Amino acid sequence: MASKDISTPATEAAILADALPYMQRYAGKMVVVKYGGHAMGDAALGKAFAQDIALLKQSGVNPVVVHGGGPQIGAMLDRMGIESTFEGGLRVTDEKTVEIVEMVLAGSINKEIVALINAQGAWAIGLCGKDGNLVFAEKAQKTVRDPDSNIERVVDLGFVGEPAKVDRTLLDQLATSRMIPVIAPVAPGRDGHTYNINADTFSGAIAGAVAAQRLLFLTDVPGVLDKNGTLIKELTVSQARDLIADGTISGGMIPKVETCIAALTRGVKGVVILNGKTPHAVLLELFTEHGAGTLIVHDPV
Repeated sequence: MASKDISTPATEAAILADALPYMQRYAGKMVVVKYGGHAMGDAALGKAFAQDIALLKQSGVNPVVVHGGGPQIGAMLDRMGIESTFEGGLRVTDEKTVEIVEMVLAGSINKEIVALINAQGAWAIGLCGKDGNLVFAEKAQKTVRDPDSNIERVVDLGFVGEPAKVDRTLLDQLATSRMIPVIAPVAPGRDGHTYNINADTFSGAIAGAVAAQRLLFLTDVPGVLDKNGTLIKELTVSQARDLIADGTISGGMIPKVETCIAALTRGVKGVVILNGKTPHAVLLELFTEHGAGTLIVHDPV
């Protein structure tokens, strides 16, 4: 026998009543959401994400979306016949490559996300770091360790940058309007060049500049897991560092957590790692009691 939808006006009202205190908690506050990974390539998940962002704005929250697009950049470079070179596993971004990066990130991907959100009745606007002097970049300095000799060396990654300055003026003006900013992590340098910036780092800089109440990293994992594989709901910075030291946090989760800690030092109130493959992960995190991922917060004073 097929299961039936047992929702009623009463149950729907109860859901809204449960969510109301959380809506009030974030009303008028900035929430930065870094969107990318598996969710970006799935039509159903993309629609659910767009619905979440639209509902946040309608609920009085001020969402700011920052997106990545590494796989799409790689696919376009292959299509254009531009061969990528790597140093220490990191893509070297030469002048031709950064042109493609900007075209893909600030062009096709950005406008696709804007269209998804607008289709839900919201007003999204596509931006990058160049718009309104939002972000200025400086050339990134990366050090890699040779696995054989264990010797560290500085590598030149070309036009790969780090956020050097964020001007929140444009974001403050948009927050008082109906517009939802959707930002590609491309920014100008003081030297006149265009730089590609890691989307996690870029979103942390944006969130810090606006003193965001929350920064959400939509990833392909549920969050931070303990040694038994159970999701850890909340960590302080000190606890997170202890888990890195004892090996509980390992592999690719280490840079994710370190990025969260860096965002907190910039002024973000709380950072969440959550699974972007979960439908409506943003609403589950912000508007339910138990959230949907791992919340990392400042140490108590």
